[in-house]
Amino acid sequence: MKQVRIGRSTLKGSRLAFGCWRIAGTWEGRKVTAKAREAGLKAILTAHEAGYTLFDHADIYCEGVSEELFGLALKQSKALKKSAVIATKCGIRIPVGNEPYRYDFSADYIIQSCEKSLQRMDVDCVDIYQLHRPDWLMDPDEVAKAFTTLKKAGKVRHFGVSNFRPSQVSLLQSALKDPLLVNQVELSLLQLTPFEDGTLDQCQEHKITPMAWSPLAGGFLGNGKSAVLPSQEKYKPTKIRRRLDAMARELGASRAAVALAWLMRHPSGIIPIVGSTKSERIRELAGADELQLTHEQWYTLLTSALKEDLP
Repeated sequence: MKQVRIGRSTLKGSRLAFGCWRIAGTWEGRKVTAKAREAGLKAILTAHEAGYTLFDHADIYCEGVSEELFGLALKQSKALKKSAVIATKCGIRIPVGNEPYRYDFSADYIIQSCEKSLQRMDVDCVDIYQLHRPDWLMDPDEVAKAFTTLKKAGKVRHFGVSNFRPSQVSLLQSALKDPLLVNQVELSLLQLTPFEDGTLDQCQEHKITPMAWSPLAGGFLGNGKSAVLPSQEKYKPTKIRRRLDAMARELGASRAAVALAWLMRHPSGIIPIVGSTKSERIRELAGADELQLTHEQWYTLLTSALKEDLP
């Protein structure tokens, strides 16, 4: 798989990222079985063998178990440890007792969260550390303080965000010395908002790499709906799936691979995050890196995805 430069850094990762949120087989750490752990390790190693070097994590994925499994995989494979680009996220606080579900960008919480992620993966440093979802009480100067502390301590190489609007990216960047490397957002043929709200424009202008979570719209653009969010239940994939199927036959590829190639055709350098844990699927989707859609093919899919015709 081709390697691409991430943001304004010299850091390079695979053209598609491997998402680790499902590798433990459940969201609840206490429910992870020995069989699920084995399957998760296999998925990580299969992804690496298929060419994925950029691995996407978050501290809340299976309550930290996903990061622990990745740490075990690093111990099992020297090749993975040598080439892996590790990205993880923090900022979502899971309620304890009567606490509300909330986001927290306080300096202490960011630093403590990072240290716990490092412990779970048993690594000294992560390549990209991201804020997961915007904290409405974000103080950019306080975030900058946390980022500076982590970088000086050698615990983080670069920083990024996730699910940020362009204005929120600009606000945070105004307090930082180093450029934000990535903005991870939901992006697919069934979720076009980043094309319309200025997110991708900002990414191109400032050389921020967009990372696309749920690039197959929770499975709607693949083999069928899998674990979708409530906001994705309303998606209507029938029309775009028919168009994808026709183009897949034309290109000799799978429907899902074409949907990923559509994202990668955009000049902002979108990196789709593949989340399957099935070995054959992981390998199949890696093939999207070999597809290059024409201008006409790209717009053919766009016009099928839009709710109304282009003016």
